[in-house]
Amino acid sequence: MAQPTGTTVLTLEPAMPSAEPPAWSRAAWVGAVDRPVALAADAVELAGAEGFRRARLLVRDGREVAGFVDVAVDPDGAVDPAELGPVLRALPATRLPAGPVGQPNGPDRRLTVVIATRERPRSLERALRSVLASDHDDLEVVVVDNAPTSSRTRDVVVAVQDPRVRYVLEARPGVSRARNAGLALASGDVVAFVDDDVVVDRGWARAIAAAYERDDDVWCVTGLVPSGELRSPTQRSFDERVTWARNLERRVYRTSSPPVDEPLFPFAVGSYGTGANMSVRRAPVQALGGFDVALGPGTRSRAGEDPDLFTRVLLAGGALAVEPSAVVWHEHRSDRQALRSQAIGYGTGLGAWVTKLVLHPRTLAAVLRRAPGALRRLGGLGQAADERPVDAVGGWPVDDEFVRATRGLRRVELVAALGGPWRYIVERIAGR
Repeated sequence: MAQPTGTTVLTLEPAMPSAEPPAWSRAAWVGAVDRPVALAADAVELAGAEGFRRARLLVRDGREVAGFVDVAVDPDGAVDPAELGPVLRALPATRLPAGPVGQPNGPDRRLTVVIATRERPRSLERALRSVLASDHDDLEVVVVDNAPTSSRTRDVVVAVQDPRVRYVLEARPGVSRARNAGLALASGDVVAFVDDDVVVDRGWARAIAAAYERDDDVWCVTGLVPSGELRSPTQRSFDERVTWARNLERRVYRTSSPPVDEPLFPFAVGSYGTGANMSVRRAPVQALGGFDVALGPGTRSRAGEDPDLFTRVLLAGGALAVEPSAVVWHEHRSDRQALRSQAIGYGTGLGAWVTKLVLHPRTLAAVLRRAPGALRRLGGLGQAADERPVDAVGGWPVDDEFVRATRGLRRVELVAALGGPWRYIVERIAGR
C-alpha cells in the first residue's frame, strides 16, 4: 500500500522466508523488530505476509531481547501502529549485562560452529548460509555428514564455496558421534552446535563469544530458540510445549550457588536450553568425554544428549550460561505425525537419561533426593486437562484444529519415557 510522501516506513523480513502460503487460519507471520526503530516509524510493513492475519515479533533494543508480542496484520501486510506502539512500550526495558564485550563486533576469539546433518540438503544450505552471514570476524564451520546414503550433504558444502567451511564424514549413526567428530576437529576455543533446521541470527555468534568473556568459569552457553514458523497448528503446538522457545531470562547456573527457584537443579530439564543452540568451551568439555554416544537422535535412546551434557558440565564444576541475545530460529515440524514422532523421541530420551543418572552412584543419591518433585512433573505429562494452552503474550486463542493436533501428545510422551530405560541399556551394551 502506497504511503504519503514523507512517511517513514519500516519493512520487516520474515525469520524463515517461504513461498508456501499459511496452512491455518490462525497462522502467524514471524520475525524480529528493533523497538526504538519501530517506535520512530510511521508505518510497519511485513514482507511476505500475504494470507496472515497475525504476526509474532521478537522485540529487541539493539542486540538485547525484550520479549515477544503478537499483533494483528491487515490485508495489505501491515501492522497498525496504534496497536504495535502500546505493546512495544509495555515490554520491560533492557540493559546490557555487566562485563567486557570486546570490540564493536564482539570478542575476536575464534568460534567453531558444528552442524551435524543427515540427508537434508535444503535445510542444511539455509542454515549454513545463515551461519556464514554472522557478524563475528573469526569463524570456522564444520559440517558433519552423519551416516549418509548419498553425496547431497557434500554437494551443498562444495556449492557454498567458502574456505571457512570444512566437510567431515562420520559414518557411524548418531548425532552425539557427529558432534564429537566436530568437537575433535575444532580449532576454536569455543565450539557452537546448531541443528540443520535453524536460521542463525546475524548477531548470534557475537552474543555467544561475549557470554564467555563475561565469566571465565562458564563452560557452556545456550541461546534463545524461537519458532521460525507458525504456519500450522502442529507448529503452534510445539511452540507452546517447549520452554526454550521463550527463555528470555539471562542466567548463569553454578552448583556452588544452586538456584532456589529450581527444585530439580541440576537436573532441570528445559531451563538450560536445547542442543539446537548450544556452545561449549572446547578443552574442559573434551576432558569430560564430549557427548554420550548412547544418547541422542540416531540411537535407540532418540534424545537426551543435551540435558546429559548440561548436567555433567555443572557437576564437574563448570558454569552454564543462558544468553537470550544469542538467537537461532527453529523450523518446527509442520504435520501431526512428525510432531507425534518428536514427542516420542523426547519422552524416550528423558527416560534414557534418567536411567543413566540412576545407574551412576555419584548421581543416584542426588536423583533420589529430587524424586518426589520429578515424579510429579513426569506424571503431568500424561494429563490431558490442560491441552488448551493460552498464549503467554496477548491471549492468542486456539481453535478445534489446534486441539486436534495436540490431543494426547503428553500421554504419548509419558509412555515413551517409560520405554527409555531398556532402550538406553540396549544402546549402551551395543556400543561396548
